[in-house]
Amino acid sequence: MSGGDRDPWVGVAGVVGALGVVAGAFGAHGLRERLAPAALDNWETAVTFHLFHALALLGLGLAAVDRKHLSAGLFTAGIVLFCGSIYALVLGGPRWLGPVTPLGGLAFIAGWLSLLRLSRS
Repeated sequence: MSGGDRDPWVGVAGVVGALGVVAGAFGAHGLRERLAPAALDNWETAVTFHLFHALALLGLGLAAVDRKHLSAGLFTAGIVLFCGSIYALVLGGPRWLGPVTPLGGLAFIAGWLSLLRLSRS
């Protein structure tokens, strides 16, 4: 990329990171008195994974490597599926979302493993 090019993953990381902070603040200030401790722990787990993977997306967006789109896409899918399903379940979403959570976890794992091929580029 030349100096004027913008990597779209930096923008995605910005949006995802901001949403992670909003989710964390909502959990701390809006849900703390309303959720059972186990549900709040689940929310905090989702926020932690959300924010760590926002940082991973930022790193990929800033990295001057080709073929990073698979890893970034898998991290994004993991955030939506893993974190999103936990957020929804904690807020009383339909129980069928439960099996979606491990699919998001698999997307996270696949995203990290896909970085192996970047190390060989």
